[in-house]
Amino acid sequence: MRDIAEHVMKAGLVPVVVIEDVKNAPDTAKALLAGGLDIMEITLRTSAGLEAIKSVKNAYPDMYIGAGTVLTLEQARQAVANGAEFIVSPGFCEEIVKWCLDKGIAIFPGCVTPSELTKAYALGLNTVKFFPANIYGGCKGMKALHGPFPMLTFIPTGGINADNLSEYADKSFVHAIGGGWLADTKKIKEGNFTGITETVKQAVSILLGFELAHVGINERTPESANSTAQIFTDAFGFICKDGNNSVFAGSAIEVCKNPGKGLSGHIAIKTNNLERACYYLKKSGFEADWSSAKKNINGQIIAVYLKKEIGGFAVHLMQK
Repeated sequence: MRDIAEHVMKAGLVPVVVIEDVKNAPDTAKALLAGGLDIMEITLRTSAGLEAIKSVKNAYPDMYIGAGTVLTLEQARQAVANGAEFIVSPGFCEEIVKWCLDKGIAIFPGCVTPSELTKAYALGLNTVKFFPANIYGGCKGMKALHGPFPMLTFIPTGGINADNLSEYADKSFVHAIGGGWLADTKKIKEGNFTGITETVKQAVSILLGFELAHVGINERTPESANSTAQIFTDAFGFICKDGNNSVFAGSAIEVCKNPGKGLSGHIAIKTNNLERACYYLKKSGFEADWSSAKKNINGQIIAVYLKKEIGGFAVHLMQK
């Protein structure tokens, strides 16, 4: 059985899809896949929901498909029978949660109060839906709840779009982000599947938040490293900061005291979530060299090199 919770975290985005005409379901899934997402939550808000789940599963067996807006145990049973691999409910229903756990089905119930979170944790859940996120305080609300419940993470849904996605993308207590804007119902009705693909690509870019951190220059001795760094200071007024293995000229130029990785040096790229970034990069043909990973005192990986050099430069990712 596939580890749904782990995949949801790596994908980072969960399109909440409302299908009114079953014939549009496979095309919607295809559009999401083209944008880089292999996961979707098809809601049971319409009579076409269950058939849409079956249709997508038949067309794209590798697609991670969940059923959303599940309100009753019978709906959960029918959704799983039609191919759903995970269940999402707007509120907390103990009966549905217990059934899913008993059957080994991933379940993300809506929880927005300490009482609901306590019940969810008592049943063995680690991740819950936070809905509607915009009504219950968004990131501030989740952060406040995460204090007494540090073992739980959230999937916020409701009121999130391209304009505020970045607010959620770098939060450690956010397991993934859900939303209907990723597969807009109007675009589905109009057959604008290219528009859905472009929306997903934009969202993935915002989610990962890649930014240039610094460029590393390889020198052979501490003396030559200091000399090179001083040139940048003389030219641009950058302040030099001497370290054990390198000298920084400003914040974006690192001069290494001994030859490091990369024929010409290295380039460091910051990202909102290092593990998630490696997942997406691997799909594009760029694998992480996990033997190069660096961890902080809490055991969290904060930097890792890619296996491939680009233009003679080694590339390493950094956790923001």
